[in-house]
Amino acid sequence: MAVLDGKGAVVTGGSRGIGRAIVRRLAADGATVVFSFLENKEAAAEVTAEVAAAGGMAHAVQADQGSVAAVAQLFDEASRRLPGLDIVVCNASTSMPKPIEDVTEDDFDREMATDVKGPFFIIQHAGRMLRDGGRFVAISTMSTRLHHPAIALYTGAKGALENFTKVAALAYGARGITANIVSPGATRTQSLVDANPGDDFSETIEMTALRRLGEPEDIAAVVAFLAGPDGTWITGQNIPADGGILP
Repeated sequence: MAVLDGKGAVVTGGSRGIGRAIVRRLAADGATVVFSFLENKEAAAEVTAEVAAAGGMAHAVQADQGSVAAVAQLFDEASRRLPGLDIVVCNASTSMPKPIEDVTEDDFDREMATDVKGPFFIIQHAGRMLRDGGRFVAISTMSTRLHHPAIALYTGAKGALENFTKVAALAYGARGITANIVSPGATRTQSLVDANPGDDFSETIEMTALRRLGEPEDIAAVVAFLAGPDGTWITGQNIPADGGILP
């Protein structure tokens, strides 16, 4: 019997990168997973096919995390697809690296919608729908500790998510619900490559104790631990999953 048999999970941004690895891992551990994607229907279909080929079950729902209405529709769909809701992973994110002086109001509004407003209401839905003993996991970033001048919006938004999650741990703890943050270091995804064109990441690797970039599966393993039976006594924590990157 798999450790998450009979559990239902929602993962936002599950069609690529870290989110894709999380969907695959939770499904491999026995959970039925509903995951959101923004635009790429082909990538979402690939994930559901991968999960099915491995004997699991996952359902894709197109939903923009920056839209409160779309978030509500995602959880409504989850209520129909899942045996109950036990795990919520807030993973979807956006980032538009720019110096502070180049940020426009539209940039600000889009970043805050996707990485602050949407996650807040995801936590609200989680609090209403999670069964007692459920798990909430927010995916943040090491960049809230190691800052870069071009990502003020991103680090600010993720800082808000981290604090929302810590409050959620207090708000829902009496029901046995845990709420934690996982903060990945540099992880080998297309988003990392797109945000750092031409970078071979040798400097980052040299700063990292384990001397490599993370893989999406490394992050998914930490999420799976928090979502599983051994994560019962951990809540309100920010867990760096960064290979020991040194400030």
